Amino acid sequence: MRNFVIVNATSPFDSDDFSTLQDEIKHKWFKIMDFVEAHFERRPDLNAVLFLVGIRELGLIPERNFTKEQKTQLMSIASCKVLSYSGYYELEGQDEQGWPQWKNTQKLPNLSVIEQENLLRQHLVEYFEREGILSY
Repeated sequence: MRNFVIVNATSPFDSDDFSTLQDEIKHKWFKIMDFVEAHFERRPDLNAVLFLVGIRELGLIPERNFTKEQKTQLMSIASCKVLSYSGYYELEGQDEQGWPQWKNTQKLPNLSVIEQENLLRQHLVEYFEREGILSY
């Protein structure tokens, strides 16, 4: 069974939702958005960035479109990967289809939706740095 980390990421990115993020993280997050927009000619939201990271972590681009369930699973893979940097998840291995399987190793903090989104943004910034995708 796959682990799912679902975050409601419907808020616009240029709103006050970033008021709790440090200025450096905000700056780096907007660089990620600019990078993705430059490659896909569309401004991404948080879910789009998670989806792209999930595809990268899966290492597979299918011959056909992903199903809605697979898209959700890809965002969950990305969430688990980035949250593993803080010890919330640990990679257990892969299932029979080659999809990464994550184990929750530490209880996630009780956060508001905006705080959850900001936690993911902060960890996505770290992902892009660690993976050498962007240097700020």
